[in-house]
Amino acid sequence: MSTKDYLEKDYYKALGVSKTATADEIKKSYRKLARKYHPDANKGDAKAEERFKEISEAYNTLSDEKRRKEYDDARSLFGSGGFRRPGPGGAAGGGFGGFDLGDLFGGGAGTGTASGGRLGDLLGGMFGGGSGTGTGTRGTQTRPRRGADVETETTLGFGDSIDGVTVSLRLTGEGACPVCHGTGAKSGTVPRVCPTCQGTGQTSQNLGSFAFSEPCKECRGRGLVVDDPCPECSGSGRAMSSRTIQARIPAGVADGQRIKLKGKGAPGERGGPAGDLYVKIHVTPHPVFGRNGHNLTVTVPVTFPEAALGAEVKVPALRGAPVSVRIPAGTPNGRTFRVRGKGVRRQDGTNGDLLVTVSVQVPQKLTGPAREALHSFRDATAGEDPREELLQRAKQT
Repeated sequence: MSTKDYLEKDYYKALGVSKTATADEIKKSYRKLARKYHPDANKGDAKAEERFKEISEAYNTLSDEKRRKEYDDARSLFGSGGFRRPGPGGAAGGGFGGFDLGDLFGGGAGTGTASGGRLGDLLGGMFGGGSGTGTGTRGTQTRPRRGADVETETTLGFGDSIDGVTVSLRLTGEGACPVCHGTGAKSGTVPRVCPTCQGTGQTSQNLGSFAFSEPCKECRGRGLVVDDPCPECSGSGRAMSSRTIQARIPAGVADGQRIKLKGKGAPGERGGPAGDLYVKIHVTPHPVFGRNGHNLTVTVPVTFPEAALGAEVKVPALRGAPVSVRIPAGTPNGRTFRVRGKGVRRQDGTNGDLLVTVSVQVPQKLTGPAREALHSFRDATAGEDPREELLQRAKQT
């Protein structure tokens, strides 16, 4: 991102949010606008496409905490984008207390004095730039680089997803070369600081009052040059490797959930922190229990006499002995009862419930006495028609 973009573009206005908007408010506004102006939803509409690019650029800056701070600092320093080029004779026509903007951004007719150098360092750090094209005399240390985030998947049994479990995850990815230990240099040699970018990994092209930064072409953004490359990694300092880590999966995870393990991703470079590991969870279904949020579910068969006359039935629990559930007389098929505290553990330490759904079973085979008993029951209830009310309501429509 160039300095000019930071000074002239109002990213908050582009997303329709205030300067004090939270990260969630920024994300919500971006998603709403992205759906509205996405090229797939506005085929052939050049204005919509341009608007989509504008809000995407704004979100890329404001969604990153570091880049957002740099953007806010830059606009605060220069009056939210209101600046003018130095006037004739090097006078700062914008009224910055006599500072020459050409000196501030490393361009113009500055003489490269110590004062100008410090101001150039300030802006270089603010906008992610380096020390120019390498013609200056300032030395810059190579910067640490954070490791990449890594994603993987694992499958858990139903019980393990409820109780939590420690799993072994085998990760294959790019890491430091085991031969040169990430330096990229052959054994017995060391890389040198890139003379073009002076170790920053970036070069900038000065255009008067602003500058464009890009990865250094000589060192490919590493900030180091290898004269005698490592034969194993060809000087890149990186190699594919496998490692096994022990990851603790918390209790109560659900199927399809993604768990973030901070610092378990790819290792960083030059002392930078490791990235994060994201684990997508797959849960094997249980033959008896289901899940609804923090509640467990189970369907329990009961006989017709139990449903009609009432009974106390044993119901399985995921952990421990079965529990007793009282079925009132006249319980209909499909009614659900709640057993407190027999569900999934929540983050606050409490448990969800066990939801027991009654399934009234119709006998497939009847003995002689059972058949006679049902005939007697039918005769005793012959005056009751459970469909009478249904038929009456149907006539009213």
